[in-house]
Amino acid sequence: MDDTARPEDAGTRPDFDGMFQIVTSFWVARAVHAAAALELPDHLAQEPRTAAELAGVTGTDPGSLARLLRALAGLGVLRSDGDGRYATTPLGDTLRSDVPGSLASFVQMELGEAHHATWGLLPESVRSGEPVFERAVGKQIWQFFEDSPVMNAHLGKAMTGLTAMVADAVLDVYDFGPHQRIVDIGGGEGGFLAAILAANPQAHGVVLDLPHVVAHGRERIEAAGLADRCDLVGGDFFEKVPEGGDLYTMKWVLHDWDDASAVRILTSCRRVMGDDARLLVVDTVVPDGDGFSPSKIIDLNMMVLSGGRERTAEEFRQLFAAAGFTLTRVLPTRSPSSVVEAVPAPLA
Repeated sequence: MDDTARPEDAGTRPDFDGMFQIVTSFWVARAVHAAAALELPDHLAQEPRTAAELAGVTGTDPGSLARLLRALAGLGVLRSDGDGRYATTPLGDTLRSDVPGSLASFVQMELGEAHHATWGLLPESVRSGEPVFERAVGKQIWQFFEDSPVMNAHLGKAMTGLTAMVADAVLDVYDFGPHQRIVDIGGGEGGFLAAILAANPQAHGVVLDLPHVVAHGRERIEAAGLADRCDLVGGDFFEKVPEGGDLYTMKWVLHDWDDASAVRILTSCRRVMGDDARLLVVDTVVPDGDGFSPSKIIDLNMMVLSGGRERTAEEFRQLFAAAGFTLTRVLPTRSPSSVVEAVPAPLA
């Protein structure tokens, strides 16, 4: 009997199948990126089509496209009818540009060449302890988006789509009813605050972000019927944030930055907050233990892109304390993000 195949050793033998699945998940992700880049779900939104029909509207090679469609059907992104026609599935519909919460731009951004090249330098980021986006792409990440209108548009749409998903999850667990003036720091185009205001008609709000970012949000706020209850302010949250809020929110802001920068942002908030105001941070919270959590992978993404990080509850507590806050509670949601609440600590 071959000693390497003893049944009692089954739990300790190398798991080649498991590792093969992990490695080839890269191929799966790139196939999904191709579907989004070629806008296949949009072209299939109205009716099923054959590979030849899709090739005509996408400017692709029919044979090669047929192979991609077959693979996407095998992943559950598309389905075939047995006669060579393909249609979308609920999974594939997430990549349609016309559905609320669309992930099409998120896929284009996260699986595009800039991010792909950056992740290729993950070992160098681990060695140096520094982000590697600039080394991979030639400029810092925020400058990259500012200089690329196409990718900046994808960023805005991606954040809007993801925000729609997480906003409902946050509203499920946090009561915004007591608050009258909500200031959303780094609030992008205003999607998160708009969802809060729509569900809480007693509240008014302010979105703070860079001028070129909030400029894209005015049409969205007006379309939501919130122009009389929501102001958009261009500025720098490192320097100054709007005064007078009884609730300050930050969604996916602190994870973009290292601890020193995050403390600067929090200190800007603490400087203008009254003792009765509250701070709400929406970010992933890294759990203890070896179990899988999306936060642990998102943390690597932040490490290579911007030098930011996802944090444990204890790390949030320490971060808040350094900026003059006391962590009060962490509320998990049905999304990967949690709601981390803090209150101002008494000023010395």
